[in-house]
Amino acid sequence: MTTRPEGLSAYVFVTAAYWAFMLTDGALRMLVLLHFHILGFSPIQLAYLFVLYEIAGIVTNMTAGWIAARFGLGITLNVGLFLQIEALLGLSQLNTEWGVTVSVIYAMCIQGLSGVAKDLTKMSSKSAVKLLAPEGNQSLFKWVATLTGAKNAIKGLGFLIGAVSLGLFGFVPSILGMVGLLTLVLLGTVTKMPQGLPNGLKSAKFSDVFSTSSKVNHLSLARVFLFGARDVWCVVGIPIYFYAVLSDGSEAGNRTAFFMIGTFMAVWTILYGFVQSKAPQILNSANADTAKCVSKALFWVKLLAFLPALMTLIVFLNPNPNTAMTGMIVVGLLGFGAVFAVNSSLHSFLILAFTTGHRVTMDVGFYYMANASGRLLGTLLSGVSYQLGGLSLCLATATGMLLISWAATKRLDRLLAL
Repeated sequence: MTTRPEGLSAYVFVTAAYWAFMLTDGALRMLVLLHFHILGFSPIQLAYLFVLYEIAGIVTNMTAGWIAARFGLGITLNVGLFLQIEALLGLSQLNTEWGVTVSVIYAMCIQGLSGVAKDLTKMSSKSAVKLLAPEGNQSLFKWVATLTGAKNAIKGLGFLIGAVSLGLFGFVPSILGMVGLLTLVLLGTVTKMPQGLPNGLKSAKFSDVFSTSSKVNHLSLARVFLFGARDVWCVVGIPIYFYAVLSDGSEAGNRTAFFMIGTFMAVWTILYGFVQSKAPQILNSANADTAKCVSKALFWVKLLAFLPALMTLIVFLNPNPNTAMTGMIVVGLLGFGAVFAVNSSLHSFLILAFTTGHRVTMDVGFYYMANASGRLLGTLLSGVSYQLGGLSLCLATATGMLLISWAATKRLDRLLAL
């Protein structure tokens, strides 16, 4: 196994910047969702707030791989942090007297800028793992699991911070606090970034963005519906359902509801991140052969589909929310998070295993374009499903999307068997 000690410090620096970014990303998601829900936005209008965020992610990932290949990962990382600061400052200028239509359009545009920032930062960090990690599948699996697992745990903490800070300090002060944190991080990456990241190649062509690998394409298709199945209940359905159950409409009731919603989302995401970081041990990464990992992905996505199917039945048979039913939903969703984490870790390893050093930013960008497409699909269906059929329809839709993800993974398994 060949190690790359000259890149270790750069990897640590990139990872720290990515984690700080994701802390604010999680906090911002809860701030926006709960703030606009209090203002009276419907579930579909709440979903609209995140539509441009996800569309921007699709476009960004399509181009960011080429930008990084041509100009270097350090540039895309710093631009991502800068744009998130600008998005937060813009959101702090929101005026509730503008009316619903203008507020939705303005918030959508700001969220779109935040979506660009997120995926620039994410693509930079994930690509850095392939380029800086020690060579070998076992080490690659461990490094990517550590990066993404801890990131998701930190994002979960951001959910809690966002919900609690909204109740304690209000919308604008919470936003400005995140601006201060990211400004310090950006100053650090600009002035103190160690050597180790590639500077880019002028010969990189934009046409190389689109993957010609059938393995990458089928994995990306499976990723679309995997993440769509998460967001179809996560973005609008569960937070609004819990708010309806927990809040009596008073200021004190709202604070309690915010805290409980933020706590659940934080615990769910931290559990997800913890399991993700432990995926190499769960899956025995010493045998991280790509074909075996695809076979394991088939089993884990099938197990994942069973959970929302079961929860759909529970909610359908108990149309009036009660404590017992809500408790079963919480347990079921925590189980979903743990199984989802293993699926996500397998995908994150496989995309890096399938790509090569000279194409890594291109293939990772294409793959995360699929990821953003899934989030967009899940976000839209979350608002529509909840409005039309409540939580049970959100969960039923998630089940269907996971079955499509299984079918795409099955096709990938057959390709590797040829």
